[in-house]
Amino acid sequence: MRPIELLCPASSLEVLKTAVIYGANAVYIGGEAFGLRANARNFSLKEMEDGIAFAHARGVKVYVTANIYAHNEDLDGVREYFRQLDQIRPDAILIADPAVFMIAREVCPGIDIHISTQANNTNWGTYNFWHSLGATRVVAARELSLAEIREIRDHIDSNLEIEAFVHGAMCMAYSGRCLLSNYMTGKDANQGECTHACRWKYSLVEEKRPGQYMPIEEDARGSYIMNSKDLCMIEHIPEMIDAGIDSLKIEGRMKTALYVATVARTYRRAIDDYLKDPGLYQKHMDWYREQIRSCTYRQYSTGFFFGKPSEEDQIYEENSYVRGATYLGQAQKIREDGTFLIEQKNKFCLGDSIEIMKPNGDNVDVTVTSITDSEGKPQESCPHPRQMIWIGVDGGTVDQYDILRRQEEAREG
Repeated sequence: MRPIELLCPASSLEVLKTAVIYGANAVYIGGEAFGLRANARNFSLKEMEDGIAFAHARGVKVYVTANIYAHNEDLDGVREYFRQLDQIRPDAILIADPAVFMIAREVCPGIDIHISTQANNTNWGTYNFWHSLGATRVVAARELSLAEIREIRDHIDSNLEIEAFVHGAMCMAYSGRCLLSNYMTGKDANQGECTHACRWKYSLVEEKRPGQYMPIEEDARGSYIMNSKDLCMIEHIPEMIDAGIDSLKIEGRMKTALYVATVARTYRRAIDDYLKDPGLYQKHMDWYREQIRSCTYRQYSTGFFFGKPSEEDQIYEENSYVRGATYLGQAQKIREDGTFLIEQKNKFCLGDSIEIMKPNGDNVDVTVTSITDSEGKPQESCPHPRQMIWIGVDGGTVDQYDILRRQEEAREG
């Protein structure tokens, strides 16, 4: 059987390390230019270098996104950027634009090139075209079914890898190429500045009746008419592998370490269980479902994989997420007495019951027994985001990279 890669996103060096520790075989990141997530924090060249070193030391690959559609004024900058990437040696560069592809071939010929889903990869002829130019992987268009991907696999070189999304947000535009953001806000989604206009709430206004908002549906005063559900294929790992997909990709390069850890850990176990014993995979299905619903998500569907989506794959009522857990922090340093340092993400208090999430799949319930600020002063709570604090807990041991979370009743918001 072909090796199956779990590919996870990272918005920062912290999240990259989390993805690596929690089960990714590869991580994709964006630099400070030429990627499609300009509003994400993204990586400086030094952070990229540190992240690549951290990942490579643990046998994990790092891919850098450079998948904008370039304009004339971008090309000189792309060339200089790729010269810099050639020095720090990521494992691949993700590209959509043919001009950017040719610059990469010229400037950093020793780095693999992966073709982004943005490039409209919907048939086996397109895959063979890119492979003939030197691409080592093509990302399947979001609009492909598993049957179509299987047919593509049957018509391409066995050395050409197929990557496909397995989990995360779905774009309402064809393969993510959208003009809504540009039209409404002047920020070009194809240049990395998407404002997610498809998630906004819309009502109808008649030209001669300004201020009168008319219902789009009979029973609503507004509607989320382009708001797609999130993709989740945790119940269909066998079908994705059988279709000939080499890399299962998690979407979410603007997500938190908690989100990435939760999704990576769940899919890592599901893939490993299935490859070991399909019966084991089915046995643990309830655990996968429970874990995948403990992170932030926007209801789930199977996207285009089993046919074209219907109205059941859209969310018309609201634009909020289901929140299963709150991210409190991640253990950075451990003292001999068992207390540990975190950068606090959300408020919690002395005496609270929280959960320690471990990379191996264990979730340990503990009680907060001490909170101390960076100057050694005891605190009753930690209300200030990004405060560095030392924590003590009762009921379990904490290791570096363990994540603290508080389970919430599933709610909208």
